[in-house]
Amino acid sequence: MSTILQVSSRMRQCANSLESSSIQAALIGPHAKILRSKIIPTPTVMTETNSRHLSSIQHNPRWRASGVLDSYIAQPAHPISLRQLVFFGGRNLDDKKIINSANYVRTELPLRIAHRIRDMQKLPYVVVTNRHLSAVYELYYKAFESFRKIPEIKSLEDNEKFCEIVKTALQEHLTVIPSLAMGVLECNDLVPSHELDRFMNVILRSRISRRVIAEQHLALTDTFNSPFHFPDSVSHQPHEFVGEVFLRCNAREVVEQVGKHTLELAREANGSTSPIPEIQIEGRLDTTFPYIPSHLEYIIGELLRNSIQATIDHHTPLSTSSLPPIKVLICHTKEHIIFRVSDQGGGIPVTELAHLWSFAKAPRAANYLQNFSHVPKMAATLQELQKTAHTHSRRESMDTSLSRLTSRPPNLRLGMGLPMSRVYAEYWAGSLELHSLDGYGTDVFLQVSKLGNKCVLFADGVPS
Repeated sequence: MSTILQVSSRMRQCANSLESSSIQAALIGPHAKILRSKIIPTPTVMTETNSRHLSSIQHNPRWRASGVLDSYIAQPAHPISLRQLVFFGGRNLDDKKIINSANYVRTELPLRIAHRIRDMQKLPYVVVTNRHLSAVYELYYKAFESFRKIPEIKSLEDNEKFCEIVKTALQEHLTVIPSLAMGVLECNDLVPSHELDRFMNVILRSRISRRVIAEQHLALTDTFNSPFHFPDSVSHQPHEFVGEVFLRCNAREVVEQVGKHTLELAREANGSTSPIPEIQIEGRLDTTFPYIPSHLEYIIGELLRNSIQATIDHHTPLSTSSLPPIKVLICHTKEHIIFRVSDQGGGIPVTELAHLWSFAKAPRAANYLQNFSHVPKMAATLQELQKTAHTHSRRESMDTSLSRLTSRPPNLRLGMGLPMSRVYAEYWAGSLELHSLDGYGTDVFLQVSKLGNKCVLFADGVPS
Protein backbone atom coordinates (compact mmCIF):
# COMPACT_ATOMS: atom_id res chain seq x y z
CA MET A 1 0.00 0.00 0.00
CA SER A 2 2.82 2.40 0.87
CA THR A 3 4.43 1.65 -2.49
CA ILE A 4 1.21 2.60 -4.30
CA LEU A 5 0.99 5.85 -2.33
CA GLN A 6 4.59 6.71 -3.20
CA VAL A 7 3.97 6.06 -6.89
CA SER A 8 0.80 8.16 -6.77
CA SER A 9 2.64 11.01 -5.09
CA ARG A 10 5.39 10.93 -7.73
CA MET A 11 2.76 10.95 -10.50
CA ARG A 12 1.13 14.04 -9.00
CA GLN A 13 4.50 15.78 -8.82
CA CYS A 14 5.20 14.97 -12.46
CA ALA A 15 1.75 16.20 -13.49
CA ASN A 16 2.27 19.49 -11.64
CA SER A 17 5.68 19.87 -13.22
CA LEU A 18 4.26 19.24 -16.71
CA GLU A 19 1.42 21.73 -16.13
CA SER A 20 3.87 24.39 -14.96
CA SER A 21 6.08 23.74 -17.98
CA SER A 22 3.17 23.93 -20.40
CA ILE A 23 1.98 27.25 -18.95
CA GLN A 24 5.48 28.68 -19.12
CA ALA A 25 5.87 27.45 -22.69
CA ALA A 26 2.61 29.14 -23.66
CA LEU A 27 3.93 32.44 -22.33
CA ILE A 28 7.38 32.01 -23.84
CA GLY A 29 6.10 31.46 -27.37
CA PRO A 30 8.65 31.15 -30.17
CA HIS A 31 11.52 32.73 -28.23
CA ALA A 32 12.62 29.82 -26.01
CA LYS A 33 16.24 30.23 -27.07
CA ILE A 34 16.29 33.84 -25.89
CA LEU A 35 14.76 32.78 -22.58
CA ARG A 36 17.36 30.06 -22.01
CA SER A 37 20.20 32.38 -22.84
CA LYS A 38 18.95 35.29 -20.71
CA ILE A 39 17.14 33.83 -17.68
CA ILE A 40 18.74 30.48 -16.82
CA PRO A 41 21.67 31.25 -14.52
CA THR A 42 25.13 29.94 -15.27
CA PRO A 43 27.92 29.04 -12.85
CA THR A 44 29.77 32.16 -13.92
CA VAL A 45 29.52 35.46 -12.15
CA MET A 46 26.22 37.24 -12.85
CA THR A 47 26.66 39.87 -15.53
CA GLU A 48 25.51 43.47 -15.21
CA THR A 49 22.75 42.77 -17.74
CA ASN A 50 21.33 39.83 -15.78
CA SER A 51 21.55 41.84 -12.57
CA ARG A 52 19.58 44.67 -14.15
CA HIS A 53 16.81 42.30 -15.23
CA LEU A 54 16.63 40.32 -11.99
CA SER A 55 13.87 42.47 -10.55
CA SER A 56 11.90 42.18 -13.80
CA ILE A 57 11.60 38.41 -13.43
CA GLN A 58 9.50 38.91 -10.30
CA HIS A 59 6.70 40.45 -12.39
CA ASN A 60 5.40 37.34 -14.14
CA PRO A 61 2.11 38.04 -15.98
CA ARG A 62 -0.77 36.15 -14.45
CA TRP A 63 -1.77 33.18 -16.60
CA ARG A 64 -5.25 33.20 -18.10
CA ALA A 65 -7.17 30.84 -20.34
CA SER A 66 -6.79 31.94 -23.95
CA GLY A 67 -10.11 30.71 -25.37
CA VAL A 68 -11.98 34.00 -24.93
CA LEU A 69 -9.04 36.01 -26.19
CA ASP A 70 -8.72 33.78 -29.25
CA SER A 71 -12.33 34.40 -30.21
CA TYR A 72 -11.70 38.16 -30.32
CA ILE A 73 -8.39 37.87 -32.13
CA ALA A 74 -10.13 35.89 -34.87
CA GLN A 75 -12.16 39.02 -35.68
CA PRO A 76 -10.68 41.90 -37.69
CA ALA A 77 -10.87 45.49 -36.49
CA HIS A 78 -12.99 47.90 -38.52
CA PRO A 79 -10.94 50.82 -39.87
CA ILE A 80 -12.35 54.32 -39.87
CA SER A 81 -11.34 57.51 -41.65
CA LEU A 82 -11.37 61.12 -40.57
CA ARG A 83 -14.10 61.81 -43.12
CA GLN A 84 -16.25 59.02 -41.66
CA LEU A 85 -15.89 60.51 -38.18
CA VAL A 86 -17.02 63.88 -39.50
CA PHE A 87 -19.87 62.47 -41.61
CA PHE A 88 -21.28 60.37 -38.78
CA GLY A 89 -21.12 62.99 -36.05
CA GLY A 90 -21.84 66.11 -38.07
CA ARG A 91 -25.34 65.43 -39.34
CA ASN A 92 -28.54 65.20 -37.32
CA LEU A 93 -27.05 63.97 -34.06
CA ASP A 94 -29.85 62.12 -32.25
CA ASP A 95 -30.47 59.35 -29.71
CA LYS A 96 -30.03 56.60 -32.28
CA LYS A 97 -26.66 57.90 -33.46
CA ILE A 98 -25.35 58.25 -29.91
CA ILE A 99 -26.39 54.68 -29.07
CA ASN A 100 -24.93 53.35 -32.35
CA SER A 101 -21.68 55.17 -31.61
CA ALA A 102 -21.57 53.73 -28.10
CA ASN A 103 -22.05 50.17 -29.36
CA TYR A 104 -19.38 50.65 -32.01
CA VAL A 105 -16.90 51.71 -29.33
CA ARG A 106 -18.12 48.96 -26.99
CA THR A 107 -17.37 46.25 -29.57
CA GLU A 108 -14.21 47.75 -31.07
CA LEU A 109 -12.28 48.43 -27.87
CA PRO A 110 -12.05 44.82 -26.58
CA LEU A 111 -11.33 43.58 -30.11
CA ARG A 112 -8.42 45.97 -30.66
CA ILE A 113 -7.07 45.44 -27.14
CA ALA A 114 -7.16 41.65 -27.67
CA HIS A 115 -4.88 41.94 -30.72
CA ARG A 116 -2.36 43.96 -28.74
CA ILE A 117 -2.45 41.51 -25.81
CA ARG A 118 -1.55 38.75 -28.25
CA ASP A 119 1.33 40.88 -29.57
CA MET A 120 2.68 41.11 -26.03
CA GLN A 121 2.24 37.36 -25.50
CA LYS A 122 4.45 36.77 -28.55
CA LEU A 123 7.33 38.68 -26.99
CA PRO A 124 10.13 36.69 -25.35
CA TYR A 125 9.24 35.72 -21.81
CA VAL A 126 12.16 37.72 -20.41
CA VAL A 127 10.73 40.83 -22.12
CA VAL A 128 7.08 40.50 -21.17
CA THR A 129 8.07 39.93 -17.54
CA ASN A 130 9.85 43.28 -17.45
CA ARG A 131 8.10 45.19 -14.68
CA HIS A 132 7.10 48.08 -16.96
CA LEU A 133 5.78 45.92 -19.80
CA SER A 134 4.12 43.55 -17.33
CA ALA A 135 2.21 46.53 -15.89
CA VAL A 136 0.98 47.42 -19.38
CA TYR A 137 -0.02 43.80 -19.97
CA GLU A 138 -2.10 43.75 -16.80
CA LEU A 139 -3.75 47.08 -17.66
CA TYR A 140 -4.68 45.81 -21.10
CA TYR A 141 -6.12 42.57 -19.78
CA LYS A 142 -8.12 44.45 -17.15
CA ALA A 143 -9.56 46.73 -19.84
CA PHE A 144 -10.27 43.77 -22.13
CA GLU A 145 -12.21 41.91 -19.43
CA SER A 146 -14.07 45.08 -18.48
CA PHE A 147 -15.21 46.09 -21.97
CA ARG A 148 -16.07 42.62 -23.27
CA LYS A 149 -18.54 42.12 -20.43
CA ILE A 150 -20.49 45.32 -21.08
CA PRO A 151 -23.96 44.42 -22.44
CA GLU A 152 -25.48 46.04 -25.50
CA ILE A 153 -26.26 49.71 -24.96
CA LYS A 154 -29.96 50.34 -25.60
CA SER A 155 -30.68 53.69 -23.99
CA LEU A 156 -29.13 57.04 -23.23
CA GLU A 157 -28.95 56.02 -19.57
CA ASP A 158 -26.88 52.99 -20.57
CA ASN A 159 -24.64 55.30 -22.58
CA GLU A 160 -24.01 57.58 -19.61
CA LYS A 161 -22.82 54.62 -17.55
CA PHE A 162 -20.69 53.44 -20.45
CA CYS A 163 -19.07 56.86 -20.80
CA GLU A 164 -18.02 56.77 -17.15
CA ILE A 165 -16.33 53.41 -17.72
CA VAL A 166 -14.54 54.78 -20.78
CA LYS A 167 -13.33 57.87 -18.90
CA THR A 168 -11.98 55.73 -16.07
CA ALA A 169 -10.11 53.48 -18.51
CA LEU A 170 -8.61 56.46 -20.35
CA GLN A 171 -7.36 57.87 -17.07
CA GLU A 172 -5.88 54.55 -15.94
CA HIS A 173 -4.01 54.13 -19.23
CA LEU A 174 -2.17 57.46 -19.03
CA THR A 175 0.81 55.52 -17.66
CA VAL A 176 1.00 53.20 -20.67
CA ILE A 177 3.36 55.22 -22.89
CA PRO A 178 6.05 55.88 -20.26
CA SER A 179 5.83 52.25 -19.15
CA LEU A 180 6.23 51.02 -22.73
CA ALA A 181 9.12 53.38 -23.34
CA MET A 182 11.02 52.41 -20.20
CA GLY A 183 10.35 48.72 -20.78
CA VAL A 184 11.71 48.87 -24.33
CA LEU A 185 14.78 50.81 -23.22
CA GLU A 186 15.51 48.25 -20.50
CA CYS A 187 15.09 45.33 -22.93
CA ASN A 188 16.99 46.77 -25.87
CA ASP A 189 19.81 44.24 -25.41
CA LEU A 190 17.46 41.24 -25.25
CA VAL A 191 15.68 41.59 -28.58
CA PRO A 192 16.80 43.09 -31.90
CA SER A 193 15.93 46.78 -32.14
CA HIS A 194 13.86 46.37 -35.29
CA GLU A 195 11.56 43.88 -33.51
CA LEU A 196 11.06 46.23 -30.55
CA ASP A 197 10.41 49.14 -32.91
CA ARG A 198 7.82 47.20 -34.86
CA PHE A 199 6.13 46.19 -31.59
CA MET A 200 6.11 49.80 -30.38
CA ASN A 201 4.78 51.17 -33.68
CA VAL A 202 1.91 48.68 -33.81
CA ILE A 203 0.92 48.99 -30.15
CA LEU A 204 1.12 52.80 -30.13
CA ARG A 205 -0.90 53.25 -33.31
CA SER A 206 -3.51 50.88 -31.97
CA ARG A 207 -3.55 52.86 -28.74
CA ILE A 208 -4.08 56.12 -30.59
CA SER A 209 -6.89 54.55 -32.61
CA ARG A 210 -8.66 53.39 -29.44
CA ARG A 211 -8.36 56.80 -27.83
CA VAL A 212 -9.63 58.51 -30.98
CA ILE A 213 -12.83 56.48 -31.16
CA ALA A 214 -13.32 56.63 -27.38
CA GLU A 215 -12.74 60.38 -27.09
CA GLN A 216 -14.79 61.02 -30.23
CA HIS A 217 -17.75 59.23 -28.65
CA LEU A 218 -17.31 61.15 -25.37
CA ALA A 219 -17.21 64.42 -27.31
CA LEU A 220 -20.31 63.53 -29.34
CA THR A 221 -22.14 62.61 -26.14
CA ASP A 222 -21.20 65.94 -24.57
CA THR A 223 -22.35 67.76 -27.71
CA PHE A 224 -25.64 65.87 -27.66
CA ASN A 225 -26.18 66.71 -23.98
CA SER A 226 -25.47 70.39 -24.58
CA PRO A 227 -28.22 72.81 -25.69
CA PHE A 228 -26.40 73.72 -28.88
CA HIS A 229 -27.49 70.79 -31.03
CA PHE A 230 -31.22 71.41 -30.66
CA PRO A 231 -33.08 73.00 -33.59
CA ASP A 232 -34.02 76.14 -31.67
CA SER A 233 -30.33 76.76 -30.90
CA VAL A 234 -28.89 75.88 -34.28
CA SER A 235 -27.49 79.38 -34.81
CA HIS A 236 -25.21 78.90 -31.81
CA GLN A 237 -23.90 75.45 -32.73
CA PRO A 238 -20.08 75.34 -33.02
CA HIS A 239 -19.98 73.97 -36.58
CA GLU A 240 -16.20 74.08 -36.75
CA PHE A 241 -15.94 71.00 -34.49
CA VAL A 242 -17.44 67.54 -34.88
CA GLY A 243 -16.51 65.74 -31.71
CA GLU A 244 -12.72 65.95 -31.51
CA VAL A 245 -12.32 66.76 -35.21
CA PHE A 246 -11.69 70.42 -36.05
CA LEU A 247 -13.09 71.04 -39.53
CA ARG A 248 -11.10 74.20 -40.21
CA CYS A 249 -7.74 73.55 -38.61
CA ASN A 250 -5.60 76.56 -39.57
CA ALA A 251 -1.97 75.58 -40.23
CA ARG A 252 -0.54 79.02 -39.46
CA GLU A 253 -2.42 79.37 -36.18
CA VAL A 254 -1.26 75.96 -34.96
CA VAL A 255 2.39 76.78 -35.72
CA GLU A 256 2.06 80.22 -34.07
CA GLN A 257 0.46 78.95 -30.88
CA VAL A 258 2.67 75.91 -30.46
CA GLY A 259 5.74 77.99 -31.38
CA LYS A 260 4.90 80.58 -28.73
CA HIS A 261 4.63 77.87 -26.10
CA THR A 262 7.88 76.12 -27.03
CA LEU A 263 9.77 79.42 -27.07
CA GLU A 264 8.52 80.17 -23.55
CA LEU A 265 9.75 76.79 -22.36
CA ALA A 266 13.12 77.44 -24.01
CA ARG A 267 13.45 80.80 -22.22
CA GLU A 268 12.63 79.18 -18.88
CA ALA A 269 15.19 76.42 -19.44
CA ASN A 270 18.01 78.59 -20.81
CA GLY A 271 17.45 81.83 -18.91
CA SER A 272 15.72 85.04 -19.89
CA THR A 273 18.99 86.61 -21.07
CA SER A 274 19.94 83.71 -23.34
CA PRO A 275 19.33 84.33 -27.07
CA ILE A 276 16.36 82.41 -28.47
CA PRO A 277 15.82 81.81 -32.21
CA GLU A 278 12.85 83.43 -33.91
CA ILE A 279 10.22 81.31 -35.66
CA GLN A 280 9.31 82.57 -39.15
CA ILE A 281 6.23 81.21 -40.94
CA GLU A 282 6.08 81.33 -44.74
CA GLY A 283 3.99 80.00 -47.61
CA ARG A 284 0.22 79.47 -47.79
CA LEU A 285 -0.77 81.02 -44.49
CA ASP A 286 -4.50 80.67 -45.15
CA THR A 287 -4.40 76.86 -45.40
CA THR A 288 -7.18 75.09 -43.51
CA PHE A 289 -8.10 71.41 -43.36
CA PRO A 290 -10.00 68.93 -41.13
CA TYR A 291 -7.84 67.32 -38.47
CA ILE A 292 -7.63 66.41 -34.80
CA PRO A 293 -5.72 69.39 -33.34
CA SER A 294 -3.99 67.50 -30.54
CA HIS A 295 -2.21 65.24 -33.03
CA LEU A 296 -0.91 68.12 -35.14
CA GLU A 297 0.03 70.19 -32.09
CA TYR A 298 2.09 67.35 -30.67
CA ILE A 299 4.02 66.79 -33.91
CA ILE A 300 4.70 70.48 -34.57
CA GLY A 301 5.62 70.97 -30.92
CA GLU A 302 8.23 68.21 -30.98
CA LEU A 303 9.74 69.43 -34.26
CA LEU A 304 10.01 73.03 -33.02
CA ARG A 305 11.37 71.87 -29.66
CA ASN A 306 14.17 69.95 -31.41
CA SER A 307 15.01 72.82 -33.75
CA ILE A 308 15.00 75.47 -31.01
CA GLN A 309 17.25 73.52 -28.67
CA ALA A 310 19.61 72.41 -31.47
CA THR A 311 20.00 76.02 -32.63
CA ILE A 312 20.69 77.22 -29.09
CA ASP A 313 23.21 74.45 -28.41
CA HIS A 314 25.00 74.94 -31.73
CA HIS A 315 25.30 78.74 -31.72
CA THR A 316 25.18 79.98 -28.13
CA PRO A 317 28.88 79.36 -27.35
CA LEU A 318 29.77 81.46 -30.41
CA SER A 319 27.02 84.09 -30.33
CA THR A 320 25.55 86.21 -27.55
CA SER A 321 23.29 88.38 -29.70
CA SER A 322 20.92 86.82 -32.24
CA LEU A 323 20.50 83.28 -33.52
CA PRO A 324 19.53 82.06 -37.00
CA PRO A 325 15.73 81.83 -37.32
CA ILE A 326 13.73 78.64 -37.59
CA LYS A 327 11.66 78.74 -40.76
CA VAL A 328 8.36 76.92 -41.18
CA LEU A 329 7.09 76.69 -44.75
CA ILE A 330 3.41 75.76 -45.29
CA CYS A 331 2.23 74.58 -48.69
CA HIS A 332 -0.45 72.31 -50.03
CA THR A 333 -1.22 70.19 -53.02
CA LYS A 334 -4.55 68.81 -54.16
CA GLU A 335 -4.50 66.05 -51.54
CA HIS A 336 -1.87 67.00 -48.94
CA ILE A 337 -0.71 69.72 -46.57
CA ILE A 338 3.07 69.92 -46.19
CA PHE A 339 5.03 71.57 -43.37
CA ARG A 340 8.77 72.07 -43.74
CA VAL A 341 10.65 72.98 -40.55
CA SER A 342 14.18 74.23 -41.31
CA ASP A 343 16.89 75.14 -38.82
CA GLN A 344 20.61 75.88 -38.67
CA GLY A 345 21.20 73.86 -35.54
CA GLY A 346 24.24 71.95 -36.76
CA GLY A 347 22.42 68.93 -38.14
CA ILE A 348 22.54 65.39 -36.77
CA PRO A 349 25.77 63.36 -36.59
CA VAL A 350 25.88 60.49 -39.05
CA THR A 351 26.41 58.03 -36.19
CA GLU A 352 23.01 58.96 -34.70
CA LEU A 353 20.98 58.87 -37.92
CA ALA A 354 20.69 55.07 -37.88
CA HIS A 355 18.86 55.19 -34.53
CA LEU A 356 16.91 58.37 -35.14
CA TRP A 357 13.52 56.69 -35.58
CA SER A 358 14.11 53.89 -33.09
CA PHE A 359 12.41 53.60 -29.70
CA ALA A 360 15.17 51.27 -28.44
CA LYS A 361 17.95 53.87 -28.93
CA ALA A 362 20.65 51.26 -28.26
CA PRO A 363 23.70 53.58 -28.01
CA ARG A 364 22.03 56.09 -25.66
CA ALA A 365 19.38 53.94 -23.96
CA ALA A 366 20.88 54.41 -20.48
CA ASN A 367 20.84 58.22 -20.80
CA TYR A 368 17.24 58.36 -21.93
CA LEU A 369 16.16 55.90 -19.26
CA GLN A 370 17.72 58.11 -16.62
CA ASN A 371 15.88 61.17 -17.98
CA PHE A 372 12.52 59.45 -17.53
CA SER A 373 12.95 59.75 -13.77
CA HIS A 374 12.68 63.55 -14.17
CA VAL A 375 9.33 63.37 -15.97
CA PRO A 376 6.60 62.64 -13.41
CA LYS A 377 3.75 62.60 -15.92
CA MET A 378 3.88 61.66 -19.55
CA ALA A 379 0.26 62.60 -20.09
CA ALA A 380 1.19 66.22 -20.74
CA THR A 381 4.25 65.29 -22.75
CA LEU A 382 2.37 63.14 -25.21
CA GLN A 383 -0.78 65.19 -25.57
CA GLU A 384 -2.95 62.57 -23.88
CA LEU A 385 -6.18 64.51 -24.04
CA GLN A 386 -8.21 63.24 -21.13
CA LYS A 387 -10.52 66.18 -20.60
CA THR A 388 -12.67 66.04 -17.52
CA ALA A 389 -15.20 68.21 -19.29
CA HIS A 390 -15.54 69.03 -22.96
CA THR A 391 -16.44 72.63 -23.60
CA HIS A 392 -19.21 73.74 -25.90
CA SER A 393 -16.70 75.80 -27.80
CA ARG A 394 -14.36 73.34 -29.44
CA ARG A 395 -12.05 76.24 -30.18
CA GLU A 396 -11.50 76.43 -26.44
CA SER A 397 -10.61 72.76 -26.54
CA MET A 398 -7.70 73.62 -28.82
CA ASP A 399 -6.34 76.01 -26.22
CA THR A 400 -6.77 73.36 -23.51
CA SER A 401 -4.86 70.78 -25.50
CA LEU A 402 -2.14 73.30 -26.28
CA SER A 403 -1.72 74.15 -22.60
CA ARG A 404 -1.05 70.45 -21.98
CA LEU A 405 1.88 70.30 -24.37
CA THR A 406 5.05 68.96 -22.88
CA SER A 407 6.18 70.84 -19.81
CA ARG A 408 9.59 69.19 -19.56
CA PRO A 409 12.65 71.37 -20.28
CA PRO A 410 13.67 71.27 -23.96
CA ASN A 411 17.13 70.02 -23.03
CA LEU A 412 15.70 67.01 -21.16
CA ARG A 413 15.73 64.50 -24.01
CA LEU A 414 13.72 61.28 -23.87
CA GLY A 415 14.51 59.93 -27.33
CA MET A 416 10.81 59.57 -28.18
CA GLY A 417 9.97 62.85 -29.90
CA LEU A 418 10.68 61.91 -33.50
CA PRO A 419 9.49 58.27 -33.48
CA MET A 420 6.31 59.27 -31.62
CA SER A 421 5.75 62.16 -34.04
CA ARG A 422 6.03 59.76 -36.96
CA VAL A 423 3.46 57.46 -35.33
CA TYR A 424 1.03 60.38 -35.05
CA ALA A 425 1.77 61.53 -38.61
CA GLU A 426 1.28 58.09 -40.15
CA TYR A 427 -1.87 57.47 -38.12
CA TRP A 428 -3.95 59.31 -40.73
CA ALA A 429 -1.79 58.05 -43.64
CA GLY A 430 0.62 60.98 -43.45
CA SER A 431 4.42 60.92 -43.32
CA LEU A 432 7.39 62.46 -41.56
CA GLU A 433 10.88 62.67 -43.09
CA LEU A 434 14.10 64.31 -41.99
CA HIS A 435 17.09 65.47 -44.03
CA SER A 436 20.23 66.48 -42.17
CA LEU A 437 23.34 68.31 -43.29
CA ASP A 438 25.86 67.55 -40.58
CA GLY A 439 27.50 70.74 -39.40
CA TYR A 440 24.76 73.03 -40.73
CA GLY A 441 21.15 72.08 -39.94
CA THR A 442 18.10 69.96 -40.71
CA ASP A 443 14.95 70.06 -42.80
CA VAL A 444 11.96 68.08 -41.55
CA PHE A 445 8.98 67.45 -43.83
CA LEU A 446 5.57 66.69 -42.32
CA GLN A 447 2.84 65.64 -44.76
CA VAL A 448 -0.79 65.20 -43.70
CA SER A 449 -3.79 64.14 -45.72
CA LYS A 450 -5.87 67.14 -46.80
CA LEU A 451 -9.08 65.26 -47.51
CA GLY A 452 -9.01 62.96 -44.50
CA ASN A 453 -10.46 60.04 -46.45
CA LYS A 454 -7.78 57.43 -45.77
CA CYS A 455 -8.22 54.76 -43.12
CA VAL A 456 -5.89 54.35 -40.20
CA LEU A 457 -2.81 52.30 -41.17
CA PHE A 458 -0.62 50.08 -39.01
CA ALA A 459 3.05 49.28 -39.39
CA ASP A 460 2.35 46.09 -41.35
CA GLY A 461 0.18 48.06 -43.80
CA VAL A 462 -3.10 46.53 -42.63
CA PRO A 463 -5.86 49.02 -41.74
CA SER A 464 -7.15 48.53 -38.23
